[in-house]
Amino acid sequence: MPQPRAALPQVRSVVFTRPLTWLALGWRDMLRSGAASLVYGLALAVFGMLIAVVAHDRFWLLAGAMSGFLVVAPVLATSFYVLSRALERGEPAGLAVVVRTWLFWQSSHRSKWGNDYWCLVQFGALLALAGTGWVLVSSALITLLAPVPIRSPIDFITHVVLAPDSTLFALWLALGSLLAAPIFASSVVAMPLLLDRRVGLWQAVLTSWQAVLANPATMALWTALILALTLLGMVPMMLGLAVVMPVLGHASWHAYRDLVDASSLPLREPGVWAPGAVTEQHNGAAS
Repeated sequence: MPQPRAALPQVRSVVFTRPLTWLALGWRDMLRSGAASLVYGLALAVFGMLIAVVAHDRFWLLAGAMSGFLVVAPVLATSFYVLSRALERGEPAGLAVVVRTWLFWQSSHRSKWGNDYWCLVQFGALLALAGTGWVLVSSALITLLAPVPIRSPIDFITHVVLAPDSTLFALWLALGSLLAAPIFASSVVAMPLLLDRRVGLWQAVLTSWQAVLANPATMALWTALILALTLLGMVPMMLGLAVVMPVLGHASWHAYRDLVDASSLPLREPGVWAPGAVTEQHNGAAS
């Protein structure tokens, strides 16, 4: 007999300005997590700096690599989700809870061959594949169609962005948007959901799509805020990412909690509840 199709959790509609609240909550969680959040954010900033150093004289590669870095950001932000969940549960939010979460993941999957054990890796691999594809497309496009060799940000701005014929820049943006839109729709709440609840990979991806389709304007604003803050964080030699990445990572957890009612799904990891702790309620305001 065919297996029954797994049910998807209910998604909520939220008000257009809700992403601003997510950012405020993300900032709060970063401050409350302290060193655990900032050190991980600094590690991501250093990773971004290394990308810039390696590709500094090949701007087409730098642009593609940094775009790919953004594509896999939901995977890189898993530790921020863990910290925000701990704060929500009233647990200490530090390195210990991150380590405990991953140790629990290992011990709770006695069989390492099942899809459930590998779901985070599978999702990360899909995002990495998409990022690699964009690096190749971006580099090929700029290399083949740019009127002069593009080796620096100034070259890109002068000969692509501000070129009298804006066809190349428009094509570059269109291809980037064409790739980014389905990736964002697939990942906006998928990774926190996989970490938080016992769901399959495609359950998480479909839930993420449902959340976007239920809140198109809100998700457009959220995308714009993510891009704007990330670009701002990249300006001072990538060091701004040490703050931007934690804020966005923690905020993404609150976006998931607002957009998805996962109460019908089993928890992936039981909480270690602190005495008298009160769980923050996330009830998205109706749009």
